[in-house]
Amino acid sequence: MNALALLAAALLLPAPALAHIGDGLHHGLMAGFLHPFSGADHLLAMVMVGLWAGLSGGAARLALPGAFLGGMALGGVLGLAGVALPGGEAGILASVIVLGALAALAVRLPLGLGMVLVAGFGLLHGAAHGVELGGVALLGAIGGTAVLHAAGLALGNTAAPWARYAAQVAGGATAAVGVLLAFV
Repeated sequence: MNALALLAAALLLPAPALAHIGDGLHHGLMAGFLHPFSGADHLLAMVMVGLWAGLSGGAARLALPGAFLGGMALGGVLGLAGVALPGGEAGILASVIVLGALAALAVRLPLGLGMVLVAGFGLLHGAAHGVELGGVALLGAIGGTAVLHAAGLALGNTAAPWARYAAQVAGGATAAVGVLLAFV
């Protein structure tokens, strides 16, 4: 089964009603690693970073996920320190919509601008994780995020026209899910 079919199947699985792993499980490296997989907003945005990076090609394949992870680490430290970022949840939701749309349209921004954009989204995701998780769990969340970036990168890093089209459809579906999440 190719990676695109596997991701599509995983995204179609029913999700639990809770947005994140239940209280009491937010401790430790493994709980942190699993945390990004537990909420549609985080999962979709993080996969889209990799997907968009793959569709963009060149240096963006590593620079965009790296910028997101750097922003996430900084945001995590701020969250651990108790610094609340205004509009954090709205920004996280916006990241799903914007990153999905960028992938759907295969937009190629100047690399620096793309890095600033994803680093800002990473900052918001990291701050939310920093508030919810402990220090060791935050490190796990960064690791889980890197895995999600890699999955998206694998899907978007292809020259086959049908695969690029499928990746762009996945981006459009993600943007649409982001809009739906705004109303739930």
